[in-house]
Amino acid sequence: MDSLSRGHRSWNMSRIKSRDTSPELKVRSILHSSGYRFRLHRKDLPGKPDIVLPKYRTVIFVHGCFWHRHIDCKYAYTPKSNIEFWEKKFAANIQRDLRSKRLLEEQGWYVIVVWECQAKKQESLRSYLKNSLTKNL
Repeated sequence: MDSLSRGHRSWNMSRIKSRDTSPELKVRSILHSSGYRFRLHRKDLPGKPDIVLPKYRTVIFVHGCFWHRHIDCKYAYTPKSNIEFWEKKFAANIQRDLRSKRLLEEQGWYVIVVWECQAKKQESLRSYLKNSLTKNL
């Protein structure tokens, strides 16, 4: 049973952003300060990647650990109420992510996934992005 009313839960959920999240802003800041130029949320690409580096044919998805089910992450918990709904929702998210990644790779794009928990440590994130981007160059 949910501890919040249906209306309050709806209000809470409506506050969850899909763009310009804190982890996404951190990734963009690191990329920009490293001299990379990029585009945001290109609708013509599968999955509307969060960040697109056209010069390098690279896309970056910044995934929330909860919504995209980061394996073995403390933020990827499952709510205790309405379990069936959440399991279906999470399974659909995972399938959509895999499909988008496959389609992008088939089109010749290099796909990088940054998890929300990775963005919490600035230097670690900077190192991860540098290593990921140099693999593609």
